[in-house]
Amino acid sequence: RALRLAGGRSRCEGRVELEQEGTWGTVCDDGWDIPDADVVCRQLQCGHAVRAPGNAAFGRGHGPILRDEVGCEGHERHLWECPAAPEHDCSHKEDAGVVCSEHQEWRLSGGRDGCAGRVEVFFRGIWSTVCNSTWYDLEATVLCRTLGCGNMLQRLSFGHTLPGKMVYLCGSLQPSLVQCRWAFNKSAPCYQSWAAGVICNGAGS
Repeated sequence: RALRLAGGRSRCEGRVELEQEGTWGTVCDDGWDIPDADVVCRQLQCGHAVRAPGNAAFGRGHGPILRDEVGCEGHERHLWECPAAPEHDCSHKEDAGVVCSEHQEWRLSGGRDGCAGRVEVFFRGIWSTVCNSTWYDLEATVLCRTLGCGNMLQRLSFGHTLPGKMVYLCGSLQPSLVQCRWAFNKSAPCYQSWAAGVICNGAGS
């Protein structure tokens, strides 16, 4: 029996999918809540649950619906240890999803559109700024491409005003910043740094 998240932007976000007897299926959102999602995040080594969205928030799955009325207490090691209803009355528009604390998503804020501004990262349930101490053309280009904003035009600097600080260091042109080396709230690489910003050559909403 395997478990995965599908349809999200990282392996730690998405629609909950279980494998049973060689077939992948989904979980119904009836009774789906944070303790249920916590078990999924911990099983996938993705930290703890930040959100437990239902209503096929990450798209509708395929195959059988393998769990309904899941009732985890939150301490279980595997999702299938949790009690669940033997029968379901669900369709895939009720597929359950999870956003775990180790999921990272990015945005550019304060610019003229979504492809320019201060770099902010959502991680462990909060939005944080990114230190510019290792924010070079390579890191800025990876972010622009991740956001669908083309390539980097210019790097900018701002003051830090959000609670956390993230550092990225990419050795090569990775598909996403999460594949680069990163550290969260470590004081040394962020000492006297500014918050990173970027203007990409694409246009965003």
